[in-house]
Amino acid sequence: MEKITTNTAPGAIGPYSQAIKAGGFLFTSGQIPLDPATGAIPEGPVAQARQALTNLTNLIKAAGADVSKTVKAVVFIKNMDDFAAINEVYAQFFTEPYPARSCVEVAKLPKGVLIEAEAIVEL
Repeated sequence: MEKITTNTAPGAIGPYSQAIKAGGFLFTSGQIPLDPATGAIPEGPVAQARQALTNLTNLIKAAGADVSKTVKAVVFIKNMDDFAAINEVYAQFFTEPYPARSCVEVAKLPKGVLIEAEAIVEL
């Protein structure tokens, strides 16, 4: 098992790792739309989806993995009415064959954000 850290994605805000390599896979923690350089959170679901997925992509790359090898993604959103808009952004980060994915509406996310995303990536 190997711990992965990078400053191109938000640091852990609790007792967890940004990502772990284990058993030929990378398991990421959820990435929220926090700009790792400034700490700013963009406005709206589209901008937040773009930042959260950029953070996720940066974390995957920092582990030496390739986003195209993502086998499973999980997306947590604050409002299911944002599903279509978030899907449009999501499609800019992942290509065919798309990873398996769950997308669920949740009551609350860290720092009041609208989206959080995590992934399992084949190494």
